[in-house]
Amino acid sequence: MRLSVLRCVIACAVLLPVAAVAQELQAMTQKYCTSCHNPEDWAGGLDLDSIDHGHVANDPETWEKVVVKLRAGMMPPPGKPRPPRQQVEALASMLEASLDASPRAGAPVPALHRLNRNEYANAIRDLFGMQVDVSSMLPPDDASNGFDNMAAGLSISPALIQGYTSAAMKLSRSAVGDMTATETTRVYQAPATLAQDQHLEGLPLGSRGGMRVVHNFPLDAEYHFSVRGGFSLDRNPNVRVDVALDGVRVEPKSLRDFRLPVKAGPHVLTAALFDLRRPTGVNNIYSVYKVEGLIDTVEITGPFNATGAGDTESRRRIFTCRPEQQSQAQACAQRILTDLASRAFRAPQRGADITAIMSFYDRGFEAGGFERGIEQALSRILVDPRFLFRMEGEGGDLELASRLSFFLWSSIPDQELLGRAVAGTLHRPEVLAAQVKRMLADPRASALVENFAGQWLFLRQLASVTPEVEGFDENLREGFVAETQALVEYVLRQDRPVTELLTADYSFLNERLARHYGIAGVRGSHLRKVSLPAATHRRGLLGQGSILTITSTASRTSPVIRGSWVLENLLGSPPPAPPPGVETNIDGDGTKVLTTSVRQRLEVHRANPSCASCHGVIDPVGFALESFNPIGAWRERDGDSPVDARGTLVDGTTVSGPEDLTAALTSRSQMFISHVTGKLLAYALGRTLDYRDMPAVRGIVRQAQRRNYSLAALIQAVVQSDSFLQRGAAAPVAPRVAARE
Repeated sequence: MRLSVLRCVIACAVLLPVAAVAQELQAMTQKYCTSCHNPEDWAGGLDLDSIDHGHVANDPETWEKVVVKLRAGMMPPPGKPRPPRQQVEALASMLEASLDASPRAGAPVPALHRLNRNEYANAIRDLFGMQVDVSSMLPPDDASNGFDNMAAGLSISPALIQGYTSAAMKLSRSAVGDMTATETTRVYQAPATLAQDQHLEGLPLGSRGGMRVVHNFPLDAEYHFSVRGGFSLDRNPNVRVDVALDGVRVEPKSLRDFRLPVKAGPHVLTAALFDLRRPTGVNNIYSVYKVEGLIDTVEITGPFNATGAGDTESRRRIFTCRPEQQSQAQACAQRILTDLASRAFRAPQRGADITAIMSFYDRGFEAGGFERGIEQALSRILVDPRFLFRMEGEGGDLELASRLSFFLWSSIPDQELLGRAVAGTLHRPEVLAAQVKRMLADPRASALVENFAGQWLFLRQLASVTPEVEGFDENLREGFVAETQALVEYVLRQDRPVTELLTADYSFLNERLARHYGIAGVRGSHLRKVSLPAATHRRGLLGQGSILTITSTASRTSPVIRGSWVLENLLGSPPPAPPPGVETNIDGDGTKVLTTSVRQRLEVHRANPSCASCHGVIDPVGFALESFNPIGAWRERDGDSPVDARGTLVDGTTVSGPEDLTAALTSRSQMFISHVTGKLLAYALGRTLDYRDMPAVRGIVRQAQRRNYSLAALIQAVVQSDSFLQRGAAAPVAPRVAARE
């Protein structure tokens, strides 16, 4: 009933004449806003007293800020008179309607997008069928607006150019097969915090602990292996180490030094532990006997006595023809390189387009024959600006195909997508929609989850977090990331509403995660969908260990960090930074043992008037999550004090735990949907959005309403939007170039 009334109020407000809208707007701002937002006080950098209320579109930047605060329920601030929520919603809708009625160009379009490390690695994978770790080849990418695919953050430096050149030579040799490869050693180290008292995913059933490594063997040759562990592993009579290559068990005489012949290409080596004291009828031996032994490292050295380059996936993809005689070599090479260059450059290459590439082939051919020529030419392709950069602004279906593939796959277009672009049909709405549907169903769409959601939700930060809390280990860290990624991927692939990220009554757990959450009946190391009992308090993102851990400090919870994360990442309404000179450390100087709860220390902190206004907005949101400890386990006490999760949100809503907070967020579902949409659009375009883009965001949301705001529908609407399809409306912005060090 309340929702129906609200819709009627909003609809009537939107249909008011312009003069009536201006009058209503001025009356509202005069009554509730201008006591703070005036030329003298200028709170939040806003003056709503002097602004022209009759022509909202003349100052869209200011009014877009007002809309965000109104939608989030953050204005008026605590302690100030507040209009009924229906009236606030109606005012926000009036403003949006006025702003949308005056179309405006979006923010300036970047001229170039450099491939970041993830995109580079995925492009190599899709070109050559090679899984490569480029972190050792290329420097880290800078993030801008929370994403590492933003053109503004992808600078060009001498170190980067050198890295690209070196990587091109290494990768081309590896792809073709380098018979001159010398002996190298690769050491795989188990994380120090990896618990090896349970079965690990990917290792043999019945085993515990161990390591699983995927190693790329450069040639058909012999290789030395060494498996090392703690507690005198190779002399422990109670533990057997089983070593397998691609699932086939090997029985070395010594774990520290054994040699095997291996075909070129990627292979899986596992080393797992089997306890020999497992008594019959006892399921959990780890509660009966002390676990002994663990595996620290796997070391691989080679090649030795190489016999050939092998029949690898990369060689099959590259050598689509073979010259039977020398006179055929040039034509065969041109065919190979034309096909590869067309894929790498995301556009058909003809004749003169590959002249420079063929010159590298010629020099390589003279030095070492056909395969050496191909290798040299591949190096040239991998340093070509047409591979390393995406050019924007000219328009056309080829540009659209590239933009689409890097959005959904973080990689280059496949043959089908390129074919549609070459035919000039990709821009047609029905063709484009079908391609998006196909691409989202492809396993490569997992990159959207890993890269978009991984950065939007701060999941990547978990890799560098080491909580000083009992019970945290590497297994839990990996489980946290996998759980959240699995939820996002399920919502995407099952065409579920994006709001289900907040409300899902299920999650994706293995035994380690379930034990941490206190959920019974989950056995084994593999992740699976689990219906959540109501008593777990774990519905949606706010109940997941990943979010709760990255929003804590190393040793304690932080209502400030958690509250700020919710406001910024779920509502798109971040609180302002603390005033200059204000002490933000509530834990003292570290010389005294703290016996008070975080809530008590924050109450003292809020006694400072400079802090109270912001903390009145942030803290109640964070307090609602205080029943979760720093690594997301449920608790009843914080030190010597009972947990108090009560609070009053800025709009007057009372909350007393995660369920109440989730309900408050879902009551503002449009705010959440709009924020996710804005994040998707920014990620898709590779640039920061500003007030000029907000009408486009709202248009995308309206388009997705027909399919219940599913995540897949939002993505479809982003791709079909003018912002995504038409890139040349504003003057291009050139990328910044980092200064020489």
